[in-house]
Amino acid sequence: MDWLRDVDLNADLGEGVTDDEGLLAVVTSANVACGFHAGDVPTMRAVCEGAVQRGVVVGAQVSYDDREHFGRRHLDVAPEVLRGWVEEQVGTLSELARAAGSEVAYVKPHGALYHRVVDDEEQAAAVLAGSGSLPVLGLPGSAVLRQARAAGRVTVTEGFPDRGYTPAGRLVPRDEPGALVEGADEVAAHAVALARAGGDRAVASLCVHGDSPGAVTAARAVREALAAAGMRVRAWSSS
Repeated sequence: MDWLRDVDLNADLGEGVTDDEGLLAVVTSANVACGFHAGDVPTMRAVCEGAVQRGVVVGAQVSYDDREHFGRRHLDVAPEVLRGWVEEQVGTLSELARAAGSEVAYVKPHGALYHRVVDDEEQAAAVLAGSGSLPVLGLPGSAVLRQARAAGRVTVTEGFPDRGYTPAGRLVPRDEPGALVEGADEVAAHAVALARAGGDRAVASLCVHGDSPGAVTAARAVREALAAAGMRVRAWSSS
């Protein structure tokens, strides 16, 4: 079969509310919670080991230090503090990934931090400063990707088939109507539409939220729909 293009499929793992084993059997990249919004060392170790067994790429899902609110509360922290938080999270996961026979291949902010670095140049710079030279996964048009490209780092644009979008291409806030796309068929159809988008909304990776109900079912439906549309699901780092 002649594939139209390659598309990465990622999910958030190690959050303690996720079927990690089920998702590792479907996705090609794993955004591993690094302990600040969720997760702990035993969980991170287990996810890294499972990823190695499945051939799944490991990424650091970095967050504000906010387990109480699952990293979804906006925090105003000094850039040097945020840089240290990111550096600590990436360092912890890197040690565990190496012990499992893998390595951290990219960094992706989580929750409120993900949205903050879309527009906040200062916090975007802090995330980059704390993550070394790792490739960066993020929203098309975001400050963090723009700064990363300017610094010569690899950038990977992603879309969210289980989330609604504003006309400007941003995610609809979770507390507003239309924030979630529900039902495996609807999520899969949205995934295909996102993968077909071009121009400044083109994406190389699609994310299925691991903490969503029916995440594994949705991820399978997305993978099947992409293949049916002539797209090969493959880790972006292999493309």
